[in-house]
Amino acid sequence: MHLLYIDESGSAGDRQQKHFVLAGISIFERQSYWIASELDKIAERINPADPMSVEFHGSPIYGGKKFWRQFEKEQRFQVLKEVLGVFAQSNISNRIFVCVFNKEKISPNDPVELSFEQIASRFDHYLARLHKKNDTQRGLIIFDKSTYETTIQGLATDFRTIGHKWGVLRNLSEVPLFLDSKASRLIQLADLVAYSAFRKYEHGDDQFFSIIEERIDQVGGVKHGLCERL
Repeated sequence: MHLLYIDESGSAGDRQQKHFVLAGISIFERQSYWIASELDKIAERINPADPMSVEFHGSPIYGGKKFWRQFEKEQRFQVLKEVLGVFAQSNISNRIFVCVFNKEKISPNDPVELSFEQIASRFDHYLARLHKKNDTQRGLIIFDKSTYETTIQGLATDFRTIGHKWGVLRNLSEVPLFLDSKASRLIQLADLVAYSAFRKYEHGDDQFFSIIEERIDQVGGVKHGLCERL
């Protein structure tokens, strides 16, 4: 089974921000323990006395907020790069899916709904490609608990029964699950991937996204895992 951990960056309703990002990391189930363990090791170095209190979230680390206020900017940026590097160095079967919308270009449509439709259908197509190669796998989408939970659950049910613009989701084993990011290093990693993409598109800062950009799902140079409407 492939697990797609998804989180967003940028606020769908904030008029001061031009872009909304939804990003997911697709991880083969046997890889999830290794990645989480590597992230735990980083947390242990940061706070040996209480590593589980260390949470990897892009905006607080970048801005030096709350727990991260005690660290210099260079140290915080290094943490972001090291965590993203764990995914970049993981098994090649692990992929990234990213959807970036300029909110003005899609108005009055809801960026949350449109981006989830894109991510879910592209993940489903990825699993269908594996099936054609005799590697039949089911998928499960996992979100951070958020205000979008009701919207996402309803959309996912519709996609599996009524369909989306490009068909019906056929390779997912269940409707999306929602976890507290405090309990999941992989949700935290998805947060950092989404934030790194937001930094690139909103601020022209590519120092973080460049670390994991090659892991976007692609075939023959075509980036199936990237949706941009800029």
